Amino acid sequence: MVRKDEQYEFGPYHLNVNECKLLRGSEEIKLRPKLFSLLVVFIQHQGQMLEKEELIRSLWPDSIVEDSNLTVTINALRAALSDGTYIETVSKRGYRFVPEVRVVRESAFTQAASDPQDLIEPPGGALPLHSALYISRPADEEFCHAIARHDSIVLVKGARQVGKTSLLARGLEAARMLDAKVLIIDFQHFGPAAFETAAKLLLAMAELIAYQIELPARPHENWNDCLSPSSNFERLLRREVLACDESFFVLAVDEVDRLFNHNYASEIFGLFRSWHNCRALDPNGPWSRLTIAIAYATEAHLFISDLNQSPFNVGTRLTLDDFTCEQLAQLNDRYGGPLVEDEIRRFYDLVGGHPYLAQRGLYEIHQHNISPAALDQNADHPDGPFGDHLNRLLISLQQDQDLLQELRGLVLSGSTLSNGAFYRLRSAGVLAGVTADEARLRCELYARYLKKHLA
Repeated sequence: MVRKDEQYEFGPYHLNVNECKLLRGSEEIKLRPKLFSLLVVFIQHQGQMLEKEELIRSLWPDSIVEDSNLTVTINALRAALSDGTYIETVSKRGYRFVPEVRVVRESAFTQAASDPQDLIEPPGGALPLHSALYISRPADEEFCHAIARHDSIVLVKGARQVGKTSLLARGLEAARMLDAKVLIIDFQHFGPAAFETAAKLLLAMAELIAYQIELPARPHENWNDCLSPSSNFERLLRREVLACDESFFVLAVDEVDRLFNHNYASEIFGLFRSWHNCRALDPNGPWSRLTIAIAYATEAHLFISDLNQSPFNVGTRLTLDDFTCEQLAQLNDRYGGPLVEDEIRRFYDLVGGHPYLAQRGLYEIHQHNISPAALDQNADHPDGPFGDHLNRLLISLQQDQDLLQELRGLVLSGSTLSNGAFYRLRSAGVLAGVTADEARLRCELYARYLKKHLA
């Protein structure tokens, strides 16, 4: 078994599993996470013939992938190692890692795998690609299929903290395994100045793309004042990206909700829609090699009046939902099974399948030895295990007193919300339900906390 506290050598290479580093002499060989995982599997089974199905299960435990994905990954690792003889192909069966592997340092510590605490990262933000805590949902598979089909637009909609960015990261990694080139625009990374005008934002987006593909010339040096900002951005994408590389491209756009309140949002969304239309008008043109993946929470129809300018009513539309009770049970298993069957049901009632709250609760139980009963009893306390999250939620709600007043009516007296308030609160991850008439708080924890603080 490969141990995280050991280091290995084969040929001229030195593998440090704990630091996720592969060295050839003093030179570090950069491996994508999936390639590093594959190399570790080969090290673990040196000299053994591994069936294709076994390798696929090891690398994509929660996904359905084709043999071609494995072939691409194997070839990429061979290329990274600069020696095709290290990985032997066993015709129609699988692969074998043939070089002699030597353990060069062994620690006195116990195996990392024997102490699950070493493998569990604190909850918050997107889960790392290697995280054992990621639970795949139907939208994950649907997203990967859409990317493999080269759909024009793939929309991933879900409430705040439901895991959209984590899904996006895994889908983009799958795209890379299919040799697609990935471009990422995360609007959360732009400061307030970039959002002042459409011109500033489109230039900032162009600069980011130029940086990612290492263009020798910066976009602002070639920005043509005779053209609109949208035309300048489109020209960059067509001439400097699509025309220079025959690969398929995936443009991932995250946190687009930051655009909705700006009066120029339709200009940018209309640009995305126009590229979708170009695929139909010119099926052999460069736009047929571009997929736009958009992650968002807000109800787009509240902000885009011209449906012909909207990318949100075309393409592949996916919804990322909260965990089911069965998925929560899977997560409990990843934490070593601290909850038994009845406790899982009670915990699900408390957090409602909310992915972040589920991670936070299980982390507290596992890492700090809190009993499920104690967690439940103190769950809605300001200084309890969910206190920071709940306090931030209340502060956020207090920024809009009109919205807060409508929520207070729902929580304390069951009043019906206006459609606008319902959609905003659902996008923020506070409410669940299909319509305003069916609105309910997302989980019991929110109900307990807000009833105390809105009274």
